[in-house]
Amino acid sequence: MYISIGIIALLSYFIYIGYRNTHSVVVNQIDIEKDIETSKGKVLKILHISDLHIENISITPQNIMQQLDSQSLDLIALTGDFLDRKKSIPKLIPYLEELSKLNPKYGAYAVFGNHDYVLKDRDFQQLKDILNQYGFKTLQNENAVITVDSEAVNVIGIDNFSTNHSNLVKSYAGLQQGSNLVLTHDPNVVLEMDKYHFDYLLSGHFHGGQIHWPKPYHLRKMGKLVKLNMVKGLHKLEGRPFYISEGLGQTGINIRVGSRPEITIHHLRIGNRIKEVI
Repeated sequence: MYISIGIIALLSYFIYIGYRNTHSVVVNQIDIEKDIETSKGKVLKILHISDLHIENISITPQNIMQQLDSQSLDLIALTGDFLDRKKSIPKLIPYLEELSKLNPKYGAYAVFGNHDYVLKDRDFQQLKDILNQYGFKTLQNENAVITVDSEAVNVIGIDNFSTNHSNLVKSYAGLQQGSNLVLTHDPNVVLEMDKYHFDYLLSGHFHGGQIHWPKPYHLRKMGKLVKLNMVKGLHKLEGRPFYISEGLGQTGINIRVGSRPEITIHHLRIGNRIKEVI
């Protein structure tokens, strides 16, 4: 009996700590070229937020704005998994309202994740319309070009890989010569991109394991990157850098262990990038 009580108490404490962790957001500054002395050119300051999961999020819109402290931004990138229920769409709006106030110089972009595709037909269209209404240009295997100090930057939105919505040919169609910034939800798509150049790729999907203790065994079925121990943070594949956000919200049980809700600000240098176009 005493053993059972001890186990229940330990489990309760584990859940309490895990739930408390969902309120503890981390803001990470990422500079992928900070050690390259010869690197020149304009630095593009990108706010990256992924995996809001509005049904299970402990970070309020006000929390986000407090953490950002009215920073000057060049671009906002949202990389999917906003929600998976129609009734949750109104709950997303306050987040979009607050983020839109940041008024990024070169615009705001969004791609969809596997949970978003739980919505069907009109409900999915409503989500897409809401994002566009608040200034977040949705990219579904599409690209847009921005000009940064006379340098072209291709913002490439690859649709979600794990639900078979991705199409690399369409995503890269009609690119201008310039730097390639890829936004996508499931980072496993990088393993299919040998012939598709990118200078930097932003993604999410894994939540940093969410329960990353002692290891995120539950991610085993979520693609080959997990087997390569690439589930969060900055990585390189054949010299090409990509980032996997731990996300802001949670799925399943609303706890985090060995991970934190994450906001990232990326400092991407433009001007001396590879100029190849597929």
